[in-house]
Amino acid sequence: MRYYNNNNNYYSPSGLGGFKLFPPTIKMLLMVNLGLFIIQFFASSFTLNGISIHNYIIRYFALIPLGYGFKIWQLITYMFLHGDFTHIFFNMFALWMFGAEIENYLGSRKFISFYFTCGIGAAIANLLLSPLFYTPAPTLGASGAVYGVLLAFAVLCPDRHIYLYFLLPIKVKYFVACYILLEIFAVGSNDFVAHLAHLGGALTGYIFILVEQKRFPFQKTFDTYYTKTENNAPPTYHQNIQEATYYDISTGKEIKSNDRGSQPNINQEIVDKILDKISHGGYQSLTSEEKKILFEASKHLD
Repeated sequence: MRYYNNNNNYYSPSGLGGFKLFPPTIKMLLMVNLGLFIIQFFASSFTLNGISIHNYIIRYFALIPLGYGFKIWQLITYMFLHGDFTHIFFNMFALWMFGAEIENYLGSRKFISFYFTCGIGAAIANLLLSPLFYTPAPTLGASGAVYGVLLAFAVLCPDRHIYLYFLLPIKVKYFVACYILLEIFAVGSNDFVAHLAHLGGALTGYIFILVEQKRFPFQKTFDTYYTKTENNAPPTYHQNIQEATYYDISTGKEIKSNDRGSQPNINQEIVDKILDKISHGGYQSLTSEEKKILFEASKHLD
């Protein structure tokens, strides 16, 4: 995320150390997925009662269609199984590429809820709709949850540019829109890809972010469930900040300081507390005053 002042200058909070390249939940998900993939790989070499251990893993932990051996825990466990190296590589690369910033925005605790909510939403969509288009078969992979992350990134950073094949720049909102359209058109094709799970995860991620940003039509109902994980009152800071206008790109709102004092005396201890708050509750948990302090502190980095 970048924040602009009225001179069109910007800074990124990552420069202050508050935004991590591998935030804790992303790191944990990468390690767990990789570890279980290694177990899957070696399980193929062992048998029990003449049946490959890998087959047992698929039978009990992949997402099995309703009426064919479905177990409730499979709504979660299927996300941690993958078919081959290419499958897990692209899922984990996309999770890291787009998910790190989402975790920094939401905070680690809320991000893990977001991730599993998207994965469960993807599973439910697949269970209910797949029988209309496909022959029943097990589903596995983190793709549904990753599509939720991808959609959330498009909502929060729609005008950010990414580079297709490291060459062609395209805005995230167009990139994700193309992906969603391709998924819609591919429903019913015999390519062994769970397109309905992808769409279900994307829709779940979109709804979650709308609720988080207080933009959902039934916001009051959802507020009772998605409450902030950090309810501690924010500390009070007394700073004299020169008048400045800049924009919070996560909400699009203008933030203005009305005090015409001297340059603020930025205290590193105060900045560290704000960064700790971002780490636990995400950038959106900051007050307007804390955002101003973070903005002013960034000016002293150079």
